[in-house]
Amino acid sequence: MSLNHNLSEEQILLRNTVRDFAENEIKPFAKEIDAKEEFNYEITQKMADMGFLGAFSPEEYGGSALDYLSYILVVEELSRVDGSQAATIAAHNSLGVGPLLYFGNEEQKQKYLPQLAAGKLWGFGLTEPESGSDAGNAATTASLEGDEWVINGAKIFITNAGTDVSIGSTVMAHTGTREDGTKEMSCIIVENGTKGFTTRVMKDKMMWRGSNTAELFFEDVRVPKSNLLGNQGDGFKQMLKTLDKGRLSIAAMGLGLAQGAFESALKYAKDRKAFGHQLSTYQSTAFKLADIDMGIELAREYLYETCRMADRGEKITKRSAIAKLYCSELAHMAANHCVQIHGGYGLMKEYDAERFYRDQKLLEIGEGTSEIQRLVISRAIGCYDQEKFY
Repeated sequence: MSLNHNLSEEQILLRNTVRDFAENEIKPFAKEIDAKEEFNYEITQKMADMGFLGAFSPEEYGGSALDYLSYILVVEELSRVDGSQAATIAAHNSLGVGPLLYFGNEEQKQKYLPQLAAGKLWGFGLTEPESGSDAGNAATTASLEGDEWVINGAKIFITNAGTDVSIGSTVMAHTGTREDGTKEMSCIIVENGTKGFTTRVMKDKMMWRGSNTAELFFEDVRVPKSNLLGNQGDGFKQMLKTLDKGRLSIAAMGLGLAQGAFESALKYAKDRKAFGHQLSTYQSTAFKLADIDMGIELAREYLYETCRMADRGEKITKRSAIAKLYCSELAHMAANHCVQIHGGYGLMKEYDAERFYRDQKLLEIGEGTSEIQRLVISRAIGCYDQEKFY
């Protein structure tokens, strides 16, 4: 692995610090957490104490004020060891903190961001049971009655929304109809504990078994009119901007998982002997490892540069889709090769290979499937109408 990739001394120190934390505080418990399918509050609080939960929030709100590339380094290094803990941090920052920071007013920021940096969690209510990739067709409604929004509907597969330390979610809802007949979407803040708002933890997941995933239910939920995030009707635009950067965190998870799978496969290939020789000396094994290493090097350069562009305020819609698509499919290839190199042992929970294999799959689905990423890229090169797909 290249050591710098044009990282600053501060970023290299951060990367090494997060790696040590992941190795010492997460790795010893990763298998047990996965087996029990339990959200680990102790590790989450330790990550908060390290500043990970307020990674790019300004210091005035209790955050670490990291640039976006530095935040991505945190996610990458956590993913190298455990996708569940990385998912908690990635979803919390990119989908939880992000919308509040980008679109919230000062009162909303002061109320929520310090809590979210200190250890409380926040969800992003987008996906619905009948509306996944077709986010613009969300059925959840919010009607303005006097000074209150009345919300009805349901969300599904929402990370960080159903724990004892979750304090709320940003919910995208249908708030009206535009002149052209399309749905008007708005984002509204809903705090946990609000009457009519309930959550249900989803169990029996194949992957990220230590990450919290929940269903959200809204039955005549009333929240103040002031809980609107930004302007009415801007919900879809807010979602797009949120996902642009959020996809970079999924890309970082793919890159980190690929790195972890590569290191696991390489170690096993050097330790294991077959027909009197190390597995790593056989061309069929060596070429698999070479392919993973090549992919990691290319992915890291592309992702890091895209993060630098985001830090400079440049438009990254196409590049974030490419990064997310490439890194998630790289993770698929790396995890598959890792299991193959381990042979029968790769199918056993004793080794990390099978967990890498399970965890990688969501990366090709979450925050826009691989098919959606290809649609985004196709749109960017002029194949589709600008508003047809997100």
